[in-house]
Parts: sequence; C-alpha cells; structure tokens
Amino acid sequence: MKTLKTTQELADFCRLAANFPYVTVDTEFLRERTYYSKLCLIQMAVPSEDEDSAVLVDPLADGLSLDPLYELFQNEDVVKVFHAARQDLEIFWVEAGIFPKPLFDTQVAAMVCGFGEQVGYETLVRKICKQGLDKTSRFTDWSRRPLSDAQKTYALADVTHLRQIYEYLAAELEKTGRSRWVAEELRVLTNPETYDIRPEEAWRRVKTRTNSGKFLAVVRELAKFREGYAQENNIPRNRVFKDDALIELASTKPRTHADLGGSRLLLREARKGPIADGILEAVKRGVNCPPDELPKVDNSRDKLKVNPALADLLRVLLKSKTESAGVAAKLIASSAELDRIAAGERDVPAMSGWRYEVFGEDALKLCEGKIALAAKGDMVKVVSL
Repeated sequence: MKTLKTTQELADFCRLAANFPYVTVDTEFLRERTYYSKLCLIQMAVPSEDEDSAVLVDPLADGLSLDPLYELFQNEDVVKVFHAARQDLEIFWVEAGIFPKPLFDTQVAAMVCGFGEQVGYETLVRKICKQGLDKTSRFTDWSRRPLSDAQKTYALADVTHLRQIYEYLAAELEKTGRSRWVAEELRVLTNPETYDIRPEEAWRRVKTRTNSGKFLAVVRELAKFREGYAQENNIPRNRVFKDDALIELASTKPRTHADLGGSRLLLREARKGPIADGILEAVKRGVNCPPDELPKVDNSRDKLKVNPALADLLRVLLKSKTESAGVAAKLIASSAELDRIAAGERDVPAMSGWRYEVFGEDALKLCEGKIALAAKGDMVKVVSL
C-alpha cells in the first residue's frame, strides 16, 4: 500500500493517471470539531493491474502540495469517478475553488440504473463486485498518524472496487442511453451555489413554532451572526450556540451581559467575550428591524389547493413509471412535489429534462384528463382517453 507524501510523488502518479480514461477518487476527512471539513486522506486508483495502480495521498504531510491533483482534475480527457461526491466536491471547492471535470458519481448513476434511492457503496460492492467490505475502520480518526494497516486497507477499498462499479454502470448507461440523465444530475453537484452557505439565509434552517415577523427578525440576526462567526473561526455552528439556545434568545431578547447569564441553554463560553457581544448586537438589530424588512415565511405550500385524489393517482403513476424504467422514484419527484403538481403547479423538476420524458409528460396528461390508469394483474397501465 503506497502512500504519497511529497509533491513529486503525487505529480508522478497524476502524470500516470493522465494516460488512463478514468481515475477513481475518494477522501477521508473530519468535521466534528471544525466548520469546514479537514481533509485527512485522498485515495486514488487507475484501471490497471499494476501494484501501484492504487495509492493513498497524505495531505497532512509536510510540504505536500495538491496542485498536481488539481491539474489532473482539470484534465478533460480523464473522467474523475467518485461515489456520493457531494462532500468530497465541497472540500475541493472550498480548498481550491475547482470541481473535477468530467465527473462521474456512481451513487447518482446507480439510482438511474435501478439500484434504489441513495444506494450505498457497500451495497454496490456486494451487488456488482460480489464481495464484502470490512467497515471496522469507518469511524476512526483519520487525522492521526501513523495510519494503521487496517485503515489503509479500508481506505483503498473505497477506490479499488469503484473501478469495477464505474465500468459496469457506465456500460449500463451507454446501453440504455441514459448517460445524459446522469449529466443533468451532476450539474447540481458542480454548481458553486450548492456549497455557498450564506449567513443571511441561515435562519431558514432553524425550526420555530411561530411565523411572527418580529420574532423571526431576531432569529435571522442571531443565525446570521452564528453562521458568520462559525465560518470565520472554523468551528461547528453548534459550538457557538445551539438551535434551542437561539430560540430561547429570540424569545427573551437579552439586552445586557447580565441578561445572558440568566439563559438556561446558552453555553458558558457564549456568555462572555466576542460571542456574547455578537449575540447582544444581533438581538438589537432584530428588535429594531424596520417593518418593511421583516422576514417572511413562504407559506405558499401550505396554501396549495391539492386535489387529494389526483395526488394519489400521481403517486400510482410515478410508481408504475419508475418500476418500468428501472429508476429510483425519489430521483424523479418527492411526495411534496407530487402534491404541488396535483395543485396545478408546473415549476417542479419532474416537468423538465429527462424526468419529463420518464414521468412528467404523462403526469401532465393525467392532470388534464387525457389519460387514465388501469390495473392489469399486478401491473398498472396507462390508457389514452
């Protein structure tokens, strides 16, 4: 098991990888104690029987630069293959501002090829490679050195089996003509907005029991401060203060440091220093928010006039279409999106691209009374009217 610890070693392997049609990539990272993921290990493999065809890259090694890897990521003659790539891509986007291209995500491809929703790597190894995986090293501390042989073996398995999985799925997509389906899905993963966490929008993730604009204004300012402070200091947002403490602060609206001392849920570290100052300033901004700038909750979905019978028919149609197409239903439309279609909305993902071909077109016809559904044995048939 070769571990690359110098820039030259990495450059040599990336030069080798540039001669192959694809390279499989995975990462190990920690995020429990930081806001941004701490990259601890990179695994790479090329389609070869050579002993050094799969390697580990130690990004924590002194003096090692990942520039050769980023150059390979920009080489459009080599497909970069990941499984469930979102967190890996976020790391490389935050670190270097680049996305690997062209990109292939085996989890997305597997859903398109009928392996179910959010299929795990272990499942694909078992079903495609006909092997099992030793997961005992999954939750180890990847930042500690030296890495054990068990950790190295576990890590390499995440890219060696991935070669066979990629080749199988790529062949299936070519055979079924669904490669562009996967390409459509990957546009979201390679969109910088996917990873752009804006502090001013952080309040939307906080669950509250009230839609009062005045209350939400304080929630918004507290969430904005927390997100910005966490990003700037690279600590988890819950280390600043948790959601339950945020709601308490928005309710009590403390004005002084003494008021913060009376909080039941606020961490001790947050009752003094820059966090305490930030809380008091955020509360003040929220309380003094002008009426025309108060946040508004989007209640449009609650006001939808859903035809429940039509929504049920759409669910039956979706199940029938996805079963016959061999694609995960969740990839086409969620239950909430089906309700929106039944309420007359058309601005949903199922009404565009490949989803429209598989489901959206007939869903629209069903809503317009142009088709009906009929049972035939254990099958559901679409009947033109």
